[in-house]
Amino acid sequence: MLHTMRWFGPHDPVSLFDIRQAGCAGVVTALHQLPVGAVWPVAEIQARQQLIAANNATHAPLHWAVVESLPVHEAIKKGLPAREQYIANYKVSLRNLAACGIRTVCYNFMPVLDWSRTNLSYEMPDGSRALRFVWQDFAVFDLCILKRPGAAADYEVAVAAAARQQFAAMSAEEVAALTNTVLLGLPGSEEAFELANFQSLLNEYAEIDAATLRANLHYFIQQVAPVAQELGIGLCIHPDDPPYPLLGLPRVVSTANDLAALFAACDVPANGLTFCTGSLGVRADNDLPAIARQFASRIHFIHLRATKREDNPRNFHEADHLEGDVDMYAVVRELVLEEQRRAASGEGVRAIPMRPDHGHQMLDDLNKKTYPGYSAIGRLRGLAELRGLEYGIRRGLEAEAPSAAHLTETAAYA
Repeated sequence: MLHTMRWFGPHDPVSLFDIRQAGCAGVVTALHQLPVGAVWPVAEIQARQQLIAANNATHAPLHWAVVESLPVHEAIKKGLPAREQYIANYKVSLRNLAACGIRTVCYNFMPVLDWSRTNLSYEMPDGSRALRFVWQDFAVFDLCILKRPGAAADYEVAVAAAARQQFAAMSAEEVAALTNTVLLGLPGSEEAFELANFQSLLNEYAEIDAATLRANLHYFIQQVAPVAQELGIGLCIHPDDPPYPLLGLPRVVSTANDLAALFAACDVPANGLTFCTGSLGVRADNDLPAIARQFASRIHFIHLRATKREDNPRNFHEADHLEGDVDMYAVVRELVLEEQRRAASGEGVRAIPMRPDHGHQMLDDLNKKTYPGYSAIGRLRGLAELRGLEYGIRRGLEAEAPSAAHLTETAAYA
């Protein structure tokens, strides 16, 4: 795999030299400074590439390997007439990225919010801090802070009652902390949503159910995936995180069936998947090795992280990369086998970009301010573990190959 890390640009406290020293050859980034829906100009793309490669002559080289993300405008998700202009802009951005040699573009189709958590500093047994989602805490925000109309219907009676009791005992500081966490903006952005107008954003989806959102996603991909195919770009959707509806908003990229429907809607290889083991792994009914096998040829980008479901299975936290509910050995083995298949078939690109996702805040990073989930040392630990796992799997497959060849020869002489 091509080992990469996400980098949020010049203001990211994790530097490009940190990423180099972690053993990465690729950088995953985006032009966060541009408004969602705007065309990405060639000059801006090249400026970011030059910034990443500035020290390549004297140090281990880095290159911009993956765009994460080229955001999809809300007008496209809502199916508004304005979507045609935003889709046209998206196509131009894809052409400009291809002209600059960038061939992997990640996006998501989650309405309003990106990934959602209720705690950004959950203390683990070893003292490190992780991201966590607690269903009752989310109910506190929804029922008692936001006071979304009709929200009670989305929660079990006992959860709603416990949430109201919990809210009554919370301090103003605790309420503010939960509110700020839920309303956190896009990764890489310093801006969060404002509580005062957040309900109005949800209201715009009042008439949009899962079937409508899915149709809008399929329409979008039918317009842009053929362009990506023409350009040699792998356009890869990130699954919903968490993979179930929140705040009355539908989610339509949460299961293998969702993915199969998306790929069938525009059946070209460019229409692909960002295989995120953490997002898909929150659901116990998602068989991750099977999903990796089923959609192997559509996997253009990989996020490896492990989530751990708690006693209430709607609660989960980010576990260490080789622990939690993800069978990381089985998943990585499937991905290595797919890379080997691509190499044997003569396909142009063998190495799939991979990044460790959502590392724990630990060691010296406990005293630093970093983007939630994106501190340096926790991701370094995760990448080291994942690289070791990948190495062991590759060596194991090499050891198996002579035995398989010997059995074939023996059968031929029998």
